[in-house]
Amino acid sequence: MNQLQDLVVELRMEAFYSPMGAFIRASLLLLLASFAAAADEAERQPEDAAAELEGLPIGNIVLDKSDVFDLTDPRENNFLYRLANKLHIVTKDKVITKQLLLKPGEPYSKRLADESERILRDNKYLYDAVLTPKKTAEGTADLHVATRDVWTLKPILSVSRRGGENKTSFGIQELNLVGRGQKILLERTEDVDRTSNTFEFFDQHLGRSWISAAVLFADSSDGQTQFLSLVRPFYALDTRWAAGMTAFDSDSRRALYDLGEEAAEYQQQRQRFSAFGGWSSGLRDGWVRRYSAGVVFDDNQFSPVVDGVLPPAVPEDREFIYPFLGIEVLQDQFETAQNREQIDRTEDFYTGTRFSATLGWADESAGSSQDALLYTASYGRGFGSLQKKALLLSASASGRQESGDSRNVLVGIDARYFNQQSDKRVFYATVSGTLGHDLDLDNVVELGGDSGLRGYPLRYQSGDSKLLLTVEQRYFLDWYPFRLFRIGGAIFADAGRTWGDNPVGGQSQGWLRDVGFGLRFASTRSGVDKIVHLDIAFPLDGDPSIDNVQILLESKKRF
Repeated sequence: MNQLQDLVVELRMEAFYSPMGAFIRASLLLLLASFAAAADEAERQPEDAAAELEGLPIGNIVLDKSDVFDLTDPRENNFLYRLANKLHIVTKDKVITKQLLLKPGEPYSKRLADESERILRDNKYLYDAVLTPKKTAEGTADLHVATRDVWTLKPILSVSRRGGENKTSFGIQELNLVGRGQKILLERTEDVDRTSNTFEFFDQHLGRSWISAAVLFADSSDGQTQFLSLVRPFYALDTRWAAGMTAFDSDSRRALYDLGEEAAEYQQQRQRFSAFGGWSSGLRDGWVRRYSAGVVFDDNQFSPVVDGVLPPAVPEDREFIYPFLGIEVLQDQFETAQNREQIDRTEDFYTGTRFSATLGWADESAGSSQDALLYTASYGRGFGSLQKKALLLSASASGRQESGDSRNVLVGIDARYFNQQSDKRVFYATVSGTLGHDLDLDNVVELGGDSGLRGYPLRYQSGDSKLLLTVEQRYFLDWYPFRLFRIGGAIFADAGRTWGDNPVGGQSQGWLRDVGFGLRFASTRSGVDKIVHLDIAFPLDGDPSIDNVQILLESKKRF
């Protein structure tokens, strides 16, 4: 710690308080926080009694599938809830058993049981999943699999507001088509960017395999989008191979913003195709190493908007065709908790060390618009325990080298800190930053009401770098209206700013701060895993044109 303090003293003050210095300060704070969290790291809880059955052959697999409502509970045994259960098709047995990593006759493994729970809980059509082994008189271990379905057919009729702009959606969605785990969506949306009619189909287990298939088609006011994906992923830690392909074709209008208002525009046509294969020796001594290789075709063509009403700002065309190699190293370390990012729901957190990277070479002689070395890298690690105090750190980098110059470089950091004060109160803080260099015009760094700075219009500030800090006091209430929604609340403060070149030449507003409060609504009976946020935010800085009060209504994956 003394060496770190000496390093800070040696930094020149004028550099330390420059935009780069602010990024360095944030990074040092993250480093100090990680040391503190590591020093405070709690010991892991001892494994439960199920560990005593380790290695016993599995006998029967018994499925205990609960419907949407528990009719044995008088509070849920009414006409509407009985009707809902009657109309709902419970998830098929084969859909659940396919996702279990344990089979009859195989030795019981607590690790595999825990991983199977995580796989099942990842499905939006299941609220929770618990696997419990029970020793039999024959010396085997029967595996009881308890799951609860949620209502998955829902009409879409929603209005959301963030950053001073509205978004409306209507349509219909089914997340568990006739109990087979398939998703189908028909939706019309209208927002600040476009009006779109979308069809989407997704099957995570095509033909009862581990191959996932996804199809999307969107017809929008500014163009069309098509997406196709067939992928067999590394679905478990011990999976030995993966393969797949994706295809994407889009034609859309894009806008650049200044102070929350559109200031310039361009049309983008993008075609991207990728195919890959991956291999691994599986889980070894608590670690997994995975390798991949593949090929990518990525073509971006830009032009002025036909009959455009804003000044054109057209990026340079880019076409890259390249093979790539990838590596991923991750540690087998997970933790479950409740009332952190969700409300009264089992949450799975990855708390181990994880590193991944890809490297590709695009050659002009092979059809690329220029020679380029393209790369991505990411790193993450958790400290402490979600049962007390925990710090989850992650960092990423991406970019390319062209003729010895770095282009479109983005380096990001993110830290999330949880302090469990009680079963119903959690203090939360996050620091996230992005440092960019020579970014493509279509890859501007933006900050506003749609990206965490809740007291300001969406896309309020632009540049090539940003820093955002948020603190929240979170409350998880016992109020359970109609046994349909769990409710929480938060008091929050945000502070952030952007640096660097704004492609439309807007003036920087410097540091922007806001404070506010809000309510959170989490459905416990539907397949919507997002939390509805209703926030009232008060900006403390910015230009005089923005409203003194910002009202945000939106859905997010996290609290």
